[in-house]
Order: sequence, then structure tokens, then C-alpha cells
Amino acid sequence: MSKGSGSSFESPLNSMPLYPNHALCEMGELTQTGVVQHLQNGQLLGDIYLKKHKLLPSDWSPDQLYLETTGRSRTLQSGLALLYGFLPDFDWKKIYFRHQPSVLFCSGNCYCPVRNQYLEKEQRRQYLLRLKNSQLEQTYGEMAKIVNVPTKLLRAANPIDSMLCHFCHNVSFPCTSSGCFDMEHFKVIKMHQIEDEKERRKKRLYLGYSLLGAHPILNQTIDRMQRIAEGRKDEVFALYSAHDVTLSPVLSALGLSEARFPRFAARLIFELWQDREKPSEHSVRILYNGVDVTFHTFFCQDHHKRSSKPMCPLENLVRFVKRDMFVTLDSSSTNYHDACHREGV
Repeated sequence: MSKGSGSSFESPLNSMPLYPNHALCEMGELTQTGVVQHLQNGQLLGDIYLKKHKLLPSDWSPDQLYLETTGRSRTLQSGLALLYGFLPDFDWKKIYFRHQPSVLFCSGNCYCPVRNQYLEKEQRRQYLLRLKNSQLEQTYGEMAKIVNVPTKLLRAANPIDSMLCHFCHNVSFPCTSSGCFDMEHFKVIKMHQIEDEKERRKKRLYLGYSLLGAHPILNQTIDRMQRIAEGRKDEVFALYSAHDVTLSPVLSALGLSEARFPRFAARLIFELWQDREKPSEHSVRILYNGVDVTFHTFFCQDHHKRSSKPMCPLENLVRFVKRDMFVTLDSSSTNYHDACHREGV
């Protein structure tokens, strides 16, 4: 990575460090453990897609990759680590990352008032559920005393993120002269998070937010798949290096409501397959952290009952994104723009 100083990424990515090289971990930065996770992800995917399925030729060209990331050093570094493990010939001259300003990866389609209304109602639901949990409030109060900040400030800082970093890296929770955060604090917050996920599925406000929030990136995905199905040879491998708040709405919009909160280095993969006997027929497969979840999605729940293929027709996914996502919203709208601007959510 230190040899990549001449790399040409879209601004502001070109001014970011290409790997975590601090003596101490900085706030919100990728850790060495994270780098290793992504290297291993890349090697695993390289073994499957390149060595086994020959997705890219040995003399691959830059236009066969589509790479996009948000303006955080950790997402750029995660993407680079994965590519380093994935590509047989990691050549800086061929690596070009585009910058995505929105964590929803909505490109030019980010203005969506109805999506924001769903989010506001969902945040209100979360707030009311928190108020009911006296044990959670007591835990926040104890933790706030330990770090000597007001309870309100500690709650707003969403301490579960920081505690998960410690927990998942097997590092003890922080201490001060007033005491230590401990596993009991962690359990109370984590149990509330699980409770929140259950209520979230029931109330469906987050589903409304997700269907509109994830539509642009899913629309880009099917457009790319359709171009490849028509014979185009560019962008055969697309990588979006993103966040848990990118992945959660996509999982929810696809109907994967049982998928738990995305863990570190989580990956969601859309595969496009061509039928060798009927080359005009194409199918898709969806994998989440290596598990095939195709038949758990809204668009393919019943297909395996009618077909022996372990995949779903591409047209099912296309129909879902172009039409059925709006039906799932209980909306009379037939396109993204109208759904985003309808009255009375």
C-alpha cells in the first residue's frame, strides 16, 4: 500500500491514507484486524470467482472493475485490502475508486422527502422504546458517571459502537478512576438492541425507509446486470465499500429481515449466472456472509418450489426493483420519484 502514492482516485479519496499506519488506533479508523479480515475476504472471493469461474481474464483492464466508496478512510482502506486479496495482479495503475458522498449510495437520486419522513418516525419509535427500558437508562447513568459526562451526552454518543469495537477485538472495556465499563453494561445495551430489532420488524417503519433508501443502489445493480446479460464486458465486478447503515436498509428492502445487525467486514454479494444450454436465460444468487439467502428474499421466496435450479431468474429481481418495491410500500406509485414525493405517509 505504501507504493500507491501515485494512485489517482476521485477527490477527496486521493488525499487519504491507503492503509492504517498509526502507532495507536484512531477514532473511527480501520484496525489491523479489519485489514486481515478484508484480505481474507478478498482471497476467498478470488478463489471462487477468479480461479474457479474465471470472472476476469489474467490481463484484466480497469473498465472491468467498478469501485466506489464513501469519503471515510476506513471504507477506502477496506476496499483496497479486499482488492489486494482478490486480484491476481494488484496494479495501482488499474485501480480507480469513485467517491460516493451518501452512505445510501444514492448518487444523483438522494432527494426523497418520504424516505426522510419514514426515518423520522422510525427514530421516534426507537426513542419511545428506549424510554420504556428503565434498566437501559440506569446502565447509561452508571456509564456516564464512570467517564464523567452527562447521561444525555453518553446516550447520544451511541456507546454500543465503541463497546463492540472493544468486544470484537477482545480488548477489555475502558476504565477511569471512577470505575470500569463491564460485560453487564454491554449485555443490557445489546439486549435492548435485539429487542429494538424485533419491534422494528413489527412496526415496518424501517422497511418503508429501507425500500426508498436502498432503491437507487439496487436499481444501479440491476441496470449493470442487464447490460452484462446483453453481452457487455465492462464492470463485470462491482465493489461498493460501505457501512452498516448502507447494508442494513438493503437487507431490509430485500426482505432479509432475519439478518442480524451487520458485523465487521460483512459482505453482501449479488451473482449473475448465464444458462449454458439457454444462453439468453440469466439467473441471480444472493449471498450474505457466504450464506445463500436467495430464497429468503421478497422477490424469490416461492421460486424454489417451482424450479429445481438453486437460483432465481434475473427478471424476478428486475421486476421487484422496477415495480414490486413500490407495491411492498403499500403505495400507488409506480416509480421512485413519485414514491418519494407522495402525500400522507
